[in-house]
Amino acid sequence: MKKKFSAVTALTLTLAMVLTACSGGGGGETTAAAGGNTEAAGETTQAAAPSGDAVKMTMGTGGTTGTYYAFGGVIANVLNAKDIGVNINVQSTGASKANIYLVNDGEADLAIVQNDVMDYAYNGTDLFAEEGAATEFATVAGLYAEVCQVVSTGDIKSIADLKGKRVSVGDAGSGVEFNARQILEAYGISFDDIEVNNLGFGDSSDALKDGKIDAFFCTAGAPTTAIVELATTNSINLLEIDDEHAAALAEAHPFYTTYPIPGGSYKGVDEDVQTVAIKATLICSPKLSEETVYNLTKALFDNQSEIAAAHAKGEELSLEYAVSGISVPFHPGAEKYFKEVGAIK
Repeated sequence: MKKKFSAVTALTLTLAMVLTACSGGGGGETTAAAGGNTEAAGETTQAAAPSGDAVKMTMGTGGTTGTYYAFGGVIANVLNAKDIGVNINVQSTGASKANIYLVNDGEADLAIVQNDVMDYAYNGTDLFAEEGAATEFATVAGLYAEVCQVVSTGDIKSIADLKGKRVSVGDAGSGVEFNARQILEAYGISFDDIEVNNLGFGDSSDALKDGKIDAFFCTAGAPTTAIVELATTNSINLLEIDDEHAAALAEAHPFYTTYPIPGGSYKGVDEDVQTVAIKATLICSPKLSEETVYNLTKALFDNQSEIAAAHAKGEELSLEYAVSGISVPFHPGAEKYFKEVGAIK
């Protein structure tokens, strides 16, 4: 029987409360905290009240200090103010896995999730291997990157060098742990070939600083606070995932895309470093009408500049990025829009 995450037990939040909370930073995911945000909720225009016949929707996001919650609040604020017939109410949740179940079980209409977790749910693998597939959801659009970063010190200059080393791969059972396993496998390394440590980002940074581990994986927005703080006091290496290994990884797991971390993101790392990323993605219930999802998707991109003005992650909204690395079918309304603008052929 599938584990349910009841929306009734979650804290339902009004849009006004969302906007108040948006001033907090932090990660959208319990396992993938996005950094480098410049939320400015106080500068966001209050949403006009939608008409009484607007389609009322609940959007699952993440913890109240996270990026999913803050960014979801901005999307709701901007789109509710437009004449597109929607009234989105944002809800704080346990992020990706919980959000999949909320939409799958009809307790939420929209949600922000990682695209790798979507893939696991749709195919009943990895995080969903025990409970089985959850498929009652559809893709709306990829939103922004959550970057797979591998940090080391000393002579460890490549992922191939991790064999035989002490490596933190994120919390046990987390999305980061699956990212680490998959990236290492692309290099012919298994967890049996390393000394596995299951630590969160902050604890991983401290352990590397104290010489207790040799490297750690972190899936988060770049720059990430834990790595920024580490780099201010210690010399770090940010390990590259080259074209050959990135291609092998994407062939095995199509939700990955290549991503260059700009030089200067971290002290002492002056050149761009190519890695891979998964992406925060907007999903919806397949029960929503084609017209409603078309209007919502169109409004999301028509108002990209307004969203970006209210939240830094809005800068990453683009038509090309929205449709790449997505392995779960698009809702017919979203697909109609993307075909109309040439993003999907």
